[in-house]
Amino acid sequence: MKTVILGGGLAGVTLARLLVEKGEDVVVLEGEETIGGLCRSREEKGFTFDIGGSHIIFSRDHEVLAFMNQMIEQNREQRERNTKIFYQGRYVKYPFENGLSDLPPDDRFFCLHEYILNLIALERGDLPPPKTFLDWIYYTFGKGIAETYMVPYNEKIWNYPLDKMSLHWVDGRVPKPPVEDIIRSAIGIETTGYAHQAVFSYPARGGIASLIDAIADPVKDRIMTEFIVRSVKRTGNTWTVSDGTRTVTADHCISTIPLPILAPCIPDIPREITDAIQSLVYNSICCIGIGITGDVPPVSWMYLPEKNLTPANRISFPSGYSSFVSPPGHSSVLAEITYNAGDAIDLTRDADLTTGIIASLEEMNILKAEDVRYTTAARSRFAYVVYDSGYERTIATIRDYFDAYGISLVGRFSQFEYLNMDGVIRSVLDYVKGR
Repeated sequence: MKTVILGGGLAGVTLARLLVEKGEDVVVLEGEETIGGLCRSREEKGFTFDIGGSHIIFSRDHEVLAFMNQMIEQNREQRERNTKIFYQGRYVKYPFENGLSDLPPDDRFFCLHEYILNLIALERGDLPPPKTFLDWIYYTFGKGIAETYMVPYNEKIWNYPLDKMSLHWVDGRVPKPPVEDIIRSAIGIETTGYAHQAVFSYPARGGIASLIDAIADPVKDRIMTEFIVRSVKRTGNTWTVSDGTRTVTADHCISTIPLPILAPCIPDIPREITDAIQSLVYNSICCIGIGITGDVPPVSWMYLPEKNLTPANRISFPSGYSSFVSPPGHSSVLAEITYNAGDAIDLTRDADLTTGIIASLEEMNILKAEDVRYTTAARSRFAYVVYDSGYERTIATIRDYFDAYGISLVGRFSQFEYLNMDGVIRSVLDYVKGR
Protein backbone atom coordinates (compact mmCIF):
# COMPACT_ATOMS: atom_id res chain seq x y z
CA MET A 1 0.00 0.00 0.00
CA LYS A 2 1.38 3.39 -1.02
CA THR A 3 0.40 6.84 0.23
CA VAL A 4 1.01 10.09 -1.63
CA ILE A 5 1.30 13.22 0.52
CA LEU A 6 0.71 16.56 -1.18
CA GLY A 7 2.95 19.21 0.35
CA GLY A 8 6.26 19.08 2.18
CA GLY A 9 5.68 21.58 4.96
CA LEU A 10 5.62 20.72 8.65
CA ALA A 11 2.48 18.59 8.31
CA GLY A 12 3.69 16.76 5.20
CA VAL A 13 7.13 15.75 6.46
CA THR A 14 5.81 14.80 9.91
CA LEU A 15 3.17 12.62 8.28
CA ALA A 16 5.79 10.98 6.10
CA ARG A 17 8.06 10.21 9.02
CA LEU A 18 5.35 8.75 11.23
CA LEU A 19 3.75 6.69 8.47
CA VAL A 20 7.12 5.26 7.42
CA GLU A 21 7.77 4.36 11.06
CA LYS A 22 4.54 2.36 10.87
CA GLY A 23 5.90 0.50 7.85
CA GLU A 24 3.98 2.33 5.11
CA ASP A 25 5.29 3.23 1.66
CA VAL A 26 5.14 7.01 1.26
CA VAL A 27 6.02 9.68 -1.30
CA VAL A 28 5.87 13.44 -0.57
CA LEU A 29 5.30 15.94 -3.39
CA GLU A 30 6.55 19.48 -2.68
CA GLY A 31 6.15 22.31 -5.17
CA GLU A 32 9.02 24.48 -3.92
CA GLU A 33 12.76 23.85 -4.24
CA THR A 34 12.96 23.30 -0.49
CA ILE A 35 10.65 21.73 2.06
CA GLY A 36 9.23 23.56 5.06
CA GLY A 37 6.36 25.77 3.92
CA LEU A 38 5.96 28.53 6.50
CA CYS A 39 8.79 26.94 8.48
CA ARG A 40 11.58 27.79 6.05
CA SER A 41 14.67 29.80 6.94
CA ARG A 42 17.12 31.89 4.95
CA GLU A 43 20.84 31.94 5.78
CA GLU A 44 22.99 34.65 4.17
CA LYS A 45 26.03 36.64 5.22
CA GLY A 46 26.03 35.06 8.66
CA PHE A 47 22.39 35.90 9.42
CA THR A 48 19.54 33.40 9.72
CA PHE A 49 15.91 34.47 9.41
CA ASP A 50 12.69 32.48 9.46
CA ILE A 51 11.01 33.75 6.32
CA GLY A 52 7.48 32.51 7.06
CA GLY A 53 7.19 34.38 10.34
CA SER A 54 8.93 34.08 13.67
CA HIS A 55 8.72 30.58 15.18
CA ILE A 56 9.62 29.28 18.63
CA ILE A 57 9.21 25.84 20.17
CA PHE A 58 6.75 25.63 23.08
CA SER A 59 3.46 23.89 23.80
CA ARG A 60 0.95 22.93 26.45
CA ASP A 61 0.84 19.57 24.66
CA HIS A 62 3.57 17.55 26.40
CA GLU A 63 3.67 14.80 23.76
CA VAL A 64 4.13 17.29 20.93
CA LEU A 65 6.66 19.36 22.87
CA ALA A 66 8.72 16.25 23.61
CA PHE A 67 8.64 15.32 19.93
CA MET A 68 9.85 18.75 18.77
CA ASN A 69 12.58 18.96 21.39
CA GLN A 70 13.74 15.45 20.55
CA MET A 71 14.10 16.42 16.90
CA ILE A 72 16.56 19.22 17.72
CA GLU A 73 18.03 17.84 20.94
CA GLN A 74 21.62 18.15 19.69
CA ASN A 75 20.90 21.56 18.13
CA ARG A 76 18.79 23.30 20.77
CA GLU A 77 19.04 26.43 22.86
CA GLN A 78 16.56 27.46 25.54
CA ARG A 79 15.45 30.93 26.54
CA GLU A 80 13.16 32.62 29.04
CA ARG A 81 10.46 34.68 27.38
CA ASN A 82 10.73 38.45 27.67
CA THR A 83 7.92 39.75 25.51
CA LYS A 84 6.72 43.34 25.27
CA ILE A 85 4.09 45.52 23.67
CA PHE A 86 5.28 48.84 22.27
CA TYR A 87 2.79 51.41 23.49
CA GLN A 88 3.35 55.18 23.30
CA GLY A 89 7.08 54.80 23.49
CA ARG A 90 6.95 52.38 26.42
CA TYR A 91 7.71 48.68 26.69
CA VAL A 92 4.60 47.19 28.27
CA LYS A 93 4.73 43.66 29.60
CA TYR A 94 2.95 40.99 27.57
CA PRO A 95 0.19 39.89 27.86
CA PHE A 96 -1.16 43.44 28.03
CA GLU A 97 -3.48 42.71 30.97
CA ASN A 98 -0.43 41.55 32.96
CA GLY A 99 1.44 44.77 32.22
CA LEU A 100 -1.03 47.48 33.20
CA SER A 101 1.41 48.99 35.68
CA ASP A 102 3.69 49.86 32.76
CA LEU A 103 1.05 52.16 31.25
CA PRO A 104 0.80 55.92 31.80
CA PRO A 105 -1.37 56.59 34.89
CA ASP A 106 -4.41 57.82 32.95
CA ASP A 107 -4.38 54.80 30.65
CA ARG A 108 -3.89 52.46 33.59
CA PHE A 109 -6.93 53.96 35.33
CA PHE A 110 -8.97 53.78 32.12
CA CYS A 111 -8.21 50.08 31.68
CA LEU A 112 -8.84 49.11 35.30
CA HIS A 113 -11.91 51.31 35.76
CA GLU A 114 -13.59 50.04 32.60
CA TYR A 115 -12.70 46.45 33.48
CA ILE A 116 -14.42 46.83 36.88
CA LEU A 117 -17.48 48.46 35.30
CA ASN A 118 -17.60 45.58 32.86
CA LEU A 119 -17.46 43.03 35.72
CA ILE A 120 -20.35 44.78 37.45
CA ALA A 121 -22.39 44.78 34.25
CA LEU A 122 -21.69 41.07 33.81
CA GLU A 123 -22.77 40.33 37.39
CA ARG A 124 -26.01 42.24 36.82
CA GLY A 125 -26.65 40.41 33.55
CA ASP A 126 -26.65 43.71 31.64
CA LEU A 127 -24.36 42.49 28.86
CA PRO A 128 -25.73 40.30 26.07
CA PRO A 129 -23.64 37.26 25.10
CA PRO A 130 -21.06 38.14 22.44
CA LYS A 131 -21.80 37.19 18.84
CA THR A 132 -18.58 38.30 17.13
CA PHE A 133 -14.89 38.45 17.99
CA LEU A 134 -15.22 42.21 18.51
CA ASP A 135 -18.10 41.65 20.93
CA TRP A 136 -16.04 39.07 22.80
CA ILE A 137 -13.11 41.47 23.29
CA TYR A 138 -15.32 44.11 24.92
CA TYR A 139 -17.28 41.47 26.84
CA THR A 140 -14.11 39.93 28.27
CA PHE A 141 -11.78 42.89 28.85
CA GLY A 142 -13.98 45.97 29.05
CA LYS A 143 -13.69 49.14 27.01
CA GLY A 144 -10.29 50.23 28.39
CA ILE A 145 -8.15 47.19 27.53
CA ALA A 146 -10.19 46.64 24.37
CA GLU A 147 -9.60 50.11 22.92
CA THR A 148 -6.10 50.59 24.27
CA TYR A 149 -4.65 47.35 22.94
CA MET A 150 -6.86 44.41 22.00
CA VAL A 151 -8.86 46.04 19.21
CA PRO A 152 -6.06 47.98 17.46
CA TYR A 153 -3.66 45.05 17.60
CA ASN A 154 -6.17 42.51 16.33
CA GLU A 155 -7.34 44.85 13.57
CA LYS A 156 -3.72 45.06 12.48
CA ILE A 157 -2.83 41.38 12.49
CA TRP A 158 -6.11 40.09 11.01
CA ASN A 159 -6.52 42.93 8.53
CA TYR A 160 -10.21 42.09 8.59
CA PRO A 161 -13.23 43.65 10.36
CA LEU A 162 -13.41 42.17 13.85
CA ASP A 163 -17.20 42.48 13.89
CA LYS A 164 -17.31 40.07 10.96
CA MET A 165 -15.12 37.46 12.64
CA SER A 166 -16.51 34.37 14.36
CA LEU A 167 -15.67 33.79 18.03
CA HIS A 168 -15.84 29.97 18.07
CA TRP A 169 -12.03 29.75 17.86
CA VAL A 170 -11.23 32.13 20.71
CA ASP A 171 -11.61 29.77 23.66
CA GLY A 172 -8.16 28.45 24.58
CA ARG A 173 -6.33 30.65 22.07
CA VAL A 174 -7.07 34.03 23.66
CA PRO A 175 -7.31 33.13 27.37
CA LYS A 176 -9.55 35.01 29.76
CA PRO A 177 -7.35 36.67 32.38
CA PRO A 178 -8.12 35.99 36.05
CA VAL A 179 -9.66 39.02 37.75
CA GLU A 180 -6.97 39.04 40.44
CA ASP A 181 -4.23 39.16 37.78
CA ILE A 182 -5.63 42.34 36.26
CA ILE A 183 -5.95 44.02 39.64
CA ARG A 184 -2.47 42.90 40.71
CA SER A 185 -0.89 44.08 37.47
CA ALA A 186 -2.63 47.46 37.69
CA ILE A 187 -1.15 48.16 41.15
CA GLY A 188 2.31 46.89 40.26
CA ILE A 189 2.33 43.34 41.65
CA GLU A 190 4.17 41.04 39.25
CA THR A 191 1.94 38.57 37.39
CA THR A 192 2.70 36.21 34.53
CA GLY A 193 0.29 35.26 31.77
CA TYR A 194 0.60 32.54 29.12
CA ALA A 195 2.90 30.54 31.40
CA HIS A 196 3.31 27.80 28.79
CA GLN A 197 5.41 30.29 26.78
CA ALA A 198 7.55 31.37 29.73
CA VAL A 199 10.41 29.13 28.57
CA PHE A 200 10.90 28.24 24.92
CA SER A 201 13.42 26.46 22.73
CA TYR A 202 14.89 27.30 19.35
CA PRO A 203 17.40 25.59 17.06
CA ALA A 204 20.95 26.76 17.74
CA ARG A 205 21.83 26.67 14.05
CA GLY A 206 19.78 26.79 10.88
CA GLY A 207 16.66 28.53 12.10
CA ILE A 208 13.30 26.79 12.34
CA ALA A 209 14.06 25.03 9.04
CA SER A 210 16.44 22.78 10.95
CA LEU A 211 13.44 21.37 12.85
CA ILE A 212 11.80 20.47 9.53
CA ASP A 213 15.04 19.00 8.22
CA ALA A 214 15.45 16.88 11.35
CA ILE A 215 11.91 15.53 11.08
CA ALA A 216 12.38 14.83 7.38
CA ASP A 217 15.83 13.27 7.64
CA PRO A 218 14.75 9.59 7.73
CA VAL A 219 12.39 10.11 4.75
CA LYS A 220 14.28 12.64 2.62
CA ASP A 221 14.72 10.06 -0.14
CA ARG A 222 10.92 9.87 -0.38
CA ILE A 223 10.44 13.61 -0.99
CA MET A 224 10.13 15.00 -4.53
CA THR A 225 10.69 18.77 -4.63
CA GLU A 226 9.70 21.13 -7.46
CA PHE A 227 6.70 18.89 -8.08
CA ILE A 228 3.85 21.37 -8.51
CA VAL A 229 0.64 19.39 -8.32
CA ARG A 230 -1.56 20.06 -11.35
CA SER A 231 -4.06 17.21 -11.17
CA VAL A 232 -5.29 14.71 -8.59
CA LYS A 233 -7.50 11.96 -9.99
CA ARG A 234 -9.09 8.89 -8.49
CA THR A 235 -9.83 5.83 -10.57
CA GLY A 236 -11.34 3.10 -8.46
CA ASN A 237 -8.93 2.64 -5.57
CA THR A 238 -5.97 4.25 -7.33
CA TRP A 239 -4.86 7.86 -7.07
CA THR A 240 -2.93 9.51 -9.88
CA VAL A 241 -1.14 12.79 -9.15
CA SER A 242 0.61 14.73 -11.92
CA ASP A 243 2.59 17.93 -12.34
CA GLY A 244 1.91 17.88 -16.08
CA THR A 245 5.08 15.95 -16.83
CA ARG A 246 5.60 13.42 -14.08
CA THR A 247 2.98 11.10 -12.61
CA VAL A 248 2.77 9.39 -9.21
CA THR A 249 0.26 6.67 -8.41
CA ALA A 250 -0.80 5.58 -4.92
CA ASP A 251 -3.47 3.80 -2.93
CA HIS A 252 -4.11 6.70 -0.53
CA CYS A 253 -3.92 10.49 -0.88
CA ILE A 254 -3.34 12.98 1.92
CA SER A 255 -3.30 16.71 1.21
CA THR A 256 -1.45 19.25 3.33
CA ILE A 257 -1.49 21.96 0.66
CA PRO A 258 -3.82 24.99 0.89
CA LEU A 259 -7.40 24.30 -0.19
CA PRO A 260 -7.33 27.06 -2.87
CA ILE A 261 -4.32 25.27 -4.42
CA LEU A 262 -5.88 21.81 -4.17
CA ALA A 263 -9.31 22.63 -5.60
CA PRO A 264 -8.25 23.39 -9.21
CA CYS A 265 -6.42 20.03 -9.30
CA ILE A 266 -9.62 18.02 -8.80
CA PRO A 267 -11.45 17.11 -12.03
CA ASP A 268 -15.16 17.93 -12.14
CA ILE A 269 -15.15 19.46 -8.68
CA PRO A 270 -18.65 20.85 -8.01
CA ARG A 271 -19.12 24.59 -8.40
CA GLU A 272 -20.58 24.67 -4.88
CA ILE A 273 -17.24 23.48 -3.48
CA THR A 274 -15.06 25.83 -5.53
CA ASP A 275 -17.28 28.73 -4.48
CA ALA A 276 -17.01 27.67 -0.86
CA ILE A 277 -13.22 27.44 -1.04
CA GLN A 278 -12.95 30.81 -2.80
CA SER A 279 -15.00 32.36 0.01
CA LEU A 280 -12.51 31.27 2.68
CA VAL A 281 -10.64 34.21 4.19
CA TYR A 282 -6.91 34.25 4.87
CA ASN A 283 -4.00 36.67 5.20
CA SER A 284 -0.64 36.78 3.52
CA ILE A 285 2.56 37.83 5.26
CA CYS A 286 5.66 39.79 4.36
CA CYS A 287 8.66 39.15 6.60
CA ILE A 288 11.53 41.61 6.60
CA GLY A 289 14.80 40.56 8.18
CA ILE A 290 17.30 43.20 9.25
CA GLY A 291 20.84 42.49 10.40
CA ILE A 292 22.69 45.22 12.29
CA THR A 293 25.98 45.95 13.94
CA GLY A 294 25.62 46.13 17.70
CA ASP A 295 22.86 45.14 20.10
CA VAL A 296 19.08 45.21 20.12
CA PRO A 297 16.82 45.36 23.20
CA PRO A 298 16.86 42.19 25.34
CA VAL A 299 13.33 41.32 24.21
CA SER A 300 12.09 38.05 22.71
CA TRP A 301 9.42 39.58 20.52
CA MET A 302 7.28 42.70 20.57
CA TYR A 303 3.71 43.49 19.51
CA LEU A 304 3.02 46.76 17.73
CA PRO A 305 -0.62 47.89 17.99
CA GLU A 306 -0.11 51.50 16.86
CA LYS A 307 -1.26 51.79 13.25
CA ASN A 308 0.44 55.08 12.45
CA LEU A 309 3.81 53.96 13.76
CA THR A 310 4.53 51.03 11.44
CA PRO A 311 2.66 48.56 9.22
CA ALA A 312 4.35 45.69 11.10
CA ASN A 313 2.19 44.00 13.71
CA ARG A 314 5.08 42.19 15.40
CA ILE A 315 8.85 42.25 15.52
CA SER A 316 11.06 39.53 16.92
CA PHE A 317 14.75 39.40 17.75
CA PRO A 318 16.19 36.12 16.38
CA SER A 319 19.66 36.95 17.67
CA GLY A 320 18.18 36.55 21.15
CA TYR A 321 16.90 33.05 20.35
CA SER A 322 20.25 31.53 19.45
CA SER A 323 23.95 32.32 19.71
CA PHE A 324 24.55 31.40 16.08
CA VAL A 325 21.95 33.20 13.94
CA SER A 326 23.92 36.41 13.56
CA PRO A 327 27.66 37.10 13.20
CA PRO A 328 29.70 38.05 16.29
CA GLY A 329 29.07 41.67 17.23
CA HIS A 330 25.78 41.74 15.29
CA SER A 331 22.08 41.37 16.07
CA SER A 332 18.91 40.83 14.09
CA VAL A 333 15.29 41.94 13.88
CA LEU A 334 12.44 40.27 11.99
CA ALA A 335 9.37 42.37 11.17
CA GLU A 336 6.08 40.75 10.17
CA ILE A 337 3.38 42.49 8.13
CA THR A 338 0.06 40.88 7.27
CA TYR A 339 -1.69 41.89 4.08
CA ASN A 340 -4.24 40.84 1.49
CA ALA A 341 -4.15 40.67 -2.29
CA GLY A 342 -4.53 44.11 -3.83
CA ASP A 343 -4.07 46.18 -0.67
CA ALA A 344 -1.40 48.82 -0.07
CA ILE A 345 1.19 46.39 1.33
CA ASP A 346 0.66 43.98 -1.55
CA LEU A 347 1.28 46.80 -4.01
CA THR A 348 4.38 48.17 -2.26
CA ARG A 349 7.83 46.97 -3.36
CA ASP A 350 9.84 44.98 -0.84
CA ALA A 351 12.62 47.56 -0.97
CA ASP A 352 10.24 50.37 -0.06
CA LEU A 353 8.66 48.33 2.73
CA THR A 354 12.10 47.58 4.11
CA THR A 355 13.07 51.25 4.07
CA GLY A 356 9.86 52.14 5.91
CA ILE A 357 10.34 49.42 8.51
CA ILE A 358 13.91 50.54 9.23
CA ALA A 359 12.69 54.13 9.64
CA SER A 360 9.95 53.08 12.08
CA LEU A 361 12.35 50.90 14.08
CA GLU A 362 14.72 53.83 14.30
CA GLU A 363 11.87 56.02 15.57
CA MET A 364 11.21 53.37 18.22
CA ASN A 365 14.91 53.41 19.20
CA ILE A 366 15.23 49.73 18.28
CA LEU A 367 18.10 50.35 15.88
CA LYS A 368 19.96 53.04 13.93
CA ALA A 369 19.71 53.03 10.15
CA GLU A 370 23.47 53.59 9.88
CA ASP A 371 24.04 50.26 11.68
CA VAL A 372 22.08 48.15 9.17
CA ARG A 373 24.36 45.66 7.41
CA TYR A 374 21.92 43.27 5.77
CA THR A 375 18.25 43.07 4.81
CA THR A 376 16.05 40.41 3.29
CA ALA A 377 12.35 40.18 2.50
CA ALA A 378 10.08 37.23 1.79
CA ARG A 379 6.36 36.90 1.17
CA SER A 380 4.07 33.95 1.85
CA ARG A 381 0.64 33.94 0.24
CA PHE A 382 -0.92 31.70 2.89
CA ALA A 383 -0.12 32.80 6.43
CA TYR A 384 -3.13 33.24 8.74
CA VAL A 385 -6.53 31.57 8.60
CA VAL A 386 -9.22 34.19 9.28
CA TYR A 387 -12.41 32.93 10.89
CA ASP A 388 -15.14 34.97 9.25
CA SER A 389 -18.78 34.71 10.35
CA GLY A 390 -19.60 32.05 7.76
CA TYR A 391 -16.54 29.92 8.41
CA GLU A 392 -18.07 27.00 10.31
CA ARG A 393 -20.77 26.37 7.72
CA THR A 394 -18.37 26.78 4.81
CA ILE A 395 -15.61 24.53 6.12
CA ALA A 396 -18.10 21.79 7.00
CA THR A 397 -19.31 21.73 3.40
CA ILE A 398 -15.74 21.54 2.09
CA ARG A 399 -14.63 18.81 4.48
CA ASP A 400 -17.69 16.69 3.74
CA TYR A 401 -16.86 16.83 0.05
CA PHE A 402 -13.21 15.80 0.40
CA ASP A 403 -14.10 13.11 2.91
CA ALA A 404 -16.50 11.61 0.37
CA TYR A 405 -13.97 12.06 -2.42
CA GLY A 406 -11.36 10.18 -0.38
CA ILE A 407 -8.67 12.83 0.19
CA SER A 408 -7.59 13.27 3.81
CA LEU A 409 -6.96 16.89 4.83
CA VAL A 410 -4.22 17.44 7.41
CA GLY A 411 -2.42 20.64 8.46
CA ARG A 412 -2.99 24.36 8.78
CA PHE A 413 -4.23 25.39 5.34
CA SER A 414 -5.57 22.01 4.31
CA GLN A 415 -7.80 21.72 7.36
CA PHE A 416 -8.05 25.52 7.16
CA GLU A 417 -7.52 25.95 10.89
CA TYR A 418 -5.35 28.50 12.68
CA LEU A 419 -2.84 25.96 13.97
CA ASN A 420 0.55 26.81 15.45
CA MET A 421 3.42 24.36 14.91
CA ASP A 422 2.35 22.27 17.89
CA GLY A 423 -1.24 22.23 16.62
CA VAL A 424 -0.07 21.03 13.21
CA ILE A 425 1.93 18.19 14.77
CA ARG A 426 -1.00 17.29 17.01
CA SER A 427 -3.27 17.08 13.95
CA VAL A 428 -0.75 14.73 12.34
CA LEU A 429 -0.42 12.54 15.45
CA ASP A 430 -4.19 12.26 15.76
CA TYR A 431 -4.54 11.39 12.09
CA VAL A 432 -1.87 8.70 12.21
CA LYS A 433 -3.28 7.20 15.40
CA GLY A 434 -6.75 7.03 13.88
CA ARG A 435 -5.64 5.73 10.49
